[in-house]
Amino acid sequence: MPSRYLMIGGFLGAGKTTMIQRFARHLDARGLRVGLITNDQGAGLVDSAIGRSNQFPVEEIAGGCFCCRFNSLIEAAASLTEANRPDVLLAEPVGSCTDLVATVSLPLQKIYGDDYRVAPLSVLVDPVRAGQVLGLREGRRFSENVLYIYRKQLEEAEFIVVNKADLLDEAQRSDLVAALKREFPKARVLVVSARSGDGCEDWFEAVLAAEMDTARFLEIDYDRYGEGEALLGWLNATVEIKADSGLDEFDGNELLQSLASSLKEKLELAGAEVAHLKMTLTPAGDPLEIAAINLVRGDSLPELSHRLYEPLEDGELLLNIRAEVDPDTLEEAATAALETEIAIARGLLFRIAHLEHFRPGMPVPTHRMASGNP
Repeated sequence: MPSRYLMIGGFLGAGKTTMIQRFARHLDARGLRVGLITNDQGAGLVDSAIGRSNQFPVEEIAGGCFCCRFNSLIEAAASLTEANRPDVLLAEPVGSCTDLVATVSLPLQKIYGDDYRVAPLSVLVDPVRAGQVLGLREGRRFSENVLYIYRKQLEEAEFIVVNKADLLDEAQRSDLVAALKREFPKARVLVVSARSGDGCEDWFEAVLAAEMDTARFLEIDYDRYGEGEALLGWLNATVEIKADSGLDEFDGNELLQSLASSLKEKLELAGAEVAHLKMTLTPAGDPLEIAAINLVRGDSLPELSHRLYEPLEDGELLLNIRAEVDPDTLEEAATAALETEIAIARGLLFRIAHLEHFRPGMPVPTHRMASGNP
């Protein structure tokens, strides 16, 4: 039987990783085998680390979006199929990527339809960010070309999934749903919470049962799309941390919280609008034990979603930052925060094993198909 390919998109900070983990657990409880495919412009993904800590098979595609790394997507799906024969592949595209139906879903169905059944595209939204974008509430906004990507993601969605429902009261939820339905009338709008599970099962079952609408095709200005992506700074870092020989173990949860707060402060001073800042910390040699923290907007607070149960002597920190700011500013903020919070404040040793900072390049899809046509 062909695997069900189910892609969950949405802008940076919408809660895709948390939702995909809940979806995977739901499928596992039903006795279905699951494979996860993560995606990023760079290497060293927090999303992959979280998936592995939950003991799901994970393939990571780095160096570009699914649309531009389509052959790598096929290789990742084939690798998962060979190793685990998943019934469902849950794929998480880069949060600044759009035009996924024409460049991923349709090519996958038309070229590899014997191997994969492609589900409708779901797009998650953070309700606070969505309210700001749609003019329902005050708050810092991205520049117009970044917002162009945000709106195009919603325009091509068959399911718009308002995540983090607990952040809004009933009146705010109603206003947001009404605005989304008014501006994107072709989409089905649902309200859920990945954290609590409210509303999730109804969406899971609906998208699993539905078939992709092959007639959908997004009209998009690729020059403007590329300009929007180029406004975003990207930083991925892998950091090895170790207690000095004369020191006791350290509290990894407290360290993550202090690091996130320090980074938030430094990015605010630099005038950056944070799209998503996330970190994980795992004890050396134990990837199943993990702490994770997220900051999804400049006007929000860092939130610790996974905690370590015990102090640790050494560990590996993964840091991913996406913000509308120059990448060099991200590097300066990251290196300063690491030095201040790890070495100076706590007397720990650290080594930056990997660090890359850049702006995404112009998207150049491997395929782009309209209904019935390459």
